[in-house]
Amino acid sequence: MERGHVLFIGGRSGVGKTSVALELHHQLTADDVQHCVIEGDTLDLAHPAPWAHGLAERNLAAIWQNYRALGYRRMVYTNTVSVLHTEGLLTAMGDDPCVTAVLLTSTDDTARERLTRRERGASLHTHLLRSALRASELDEATPAWVHRLSTDGQDPRTLAARLRHFAGW
Repeated sequence: MERGHVLFIGGRSGVGKTSVALELHHQLTADDVQHCVIEGDTLDLAHPAPWAHGLAERNLAAIWQNYRALGYRRMVYTNTVSVLHTEGLLTAMGDDPCVTAVLLTSTDDTARERLTRRERGASLHTHLLRSALRASELDEATPAWVHRLSTDGQDPRTLAARLRHFAGW
């Protein structure tokens, strides 16, 4: 079976991961490029948080196996910290895929403006705090081989085209 290729998209809350991934999906679909999009933040969205049990990786393994059985070889995977955990995610995929990883970045003001449109009440406050903390963590811990791309003042169409270029799709 042909080797897979995964595009990891990481970044703080409000940076535009989902918007860019959905636009990339639109562009790839328009060009009839077979692919799947997986929103990694939902693979272990539960309470209490099951992170210590590797549930996201187990769910990714099952989902990717199903896509591969249908002949898919390209995956767009979004998750806040995916660029920090590529090794574990790749192990879960189990088929030694090619890897492209992109850390989307933005200023605090940009993230705040986007989160204010999306979140309400206590959720907004939580996301704003978590976003600022994650931005700092991601900036410091993201490996040098990961592409970095600012989303400030950029529309999803342009950003998706850049990610597609990085991945060679």
